[in-house]
Amino acid sequence: MTELPELSGRVALVTGASRGIGYGVAEALVARGDRVCITGRGEDALKEAVEKLGAERVIGVAGKAHDLDHQTEAVERTMEAFGRLDFLINNAGTNPVFGPLADLDLNVARKVFETNVISALGFAQKTWHAWQKDNGGAIVNIASVAGLAPSPFIGAYGVSKAAMINLTQQLAHEFAPKVRVNAIAPAVIKTKFAQALYEGREEEAAASYPLGRLGVPSDIGGAAAFLTSEQSDWVTGQTLVVDGGIFLNAGVG
Repeated sequence: MTELPELSGRVALVTGASRGIGYGVAEALVARGDRVCITGRGEDALKEAVEKLGAERVIGVAGKAHDLDHQTEAVERTMEAFGRLDFLINNAGTNPVFGPLADLDLNVARKVFETNVISALGFAQKTWHAWQKDNGGAIVNIASVAGLAPSPFIGAYGVSKAAMINLTQQLAHEFAPKVRVNAIAPAVIKTKFAQALYEGREEEAAASYPLGRLGVPSDIGGAAAFLTSEQSDWVTGQTLVVDGGIFLNAGVG
């Protein structure tokens, strides 16, 4: 980013943000003046993302989202670097398996839940105790439309995202009135993570969307910016579907 905006005074932690949706969210928050800590598994990719976003206002902490020590380090490093932690965006996730639930290896199911759900709760707990409990803020969980309806061949992922949506509601109830907690449920976003869902057939895949295209990370970045802004001060416990209209196709006709 060549020209940095005036500082907003707010600080965010975005997990799984070296690329894809997480990077798009971090980019949107930096663009409005927030300082941001991003996390990711790969040290090199994380370092590159920090440089692109602007090392003057962004730090990176490498590690696995489900690792408790990593969660602690990310929150502590954010507090040390910026002195506060207003917003948490839980984006880190995994989907290592495609196939029916009937044949799913339960150890794989545990890994999916550990990364997609338990890690989000862990980051929320640590952010709450480090800053938000006394000072307020907002949490945004990146769920999926797969958590709202059956999704063939990605059932484990969908079930974990349904759990994340309920986690959002539970935390919204517990953390009110200090902290607002909402979720975003994207449809297919053009990222490496979702590549298997559209690679080699993007035009065909996009044709089923009423808005005529697949999503891009900035679509989710804009939604996250809204849910962590004053414009959404009376919104909590909600799941914002950002799907290009794909759910409209479930109607009659």
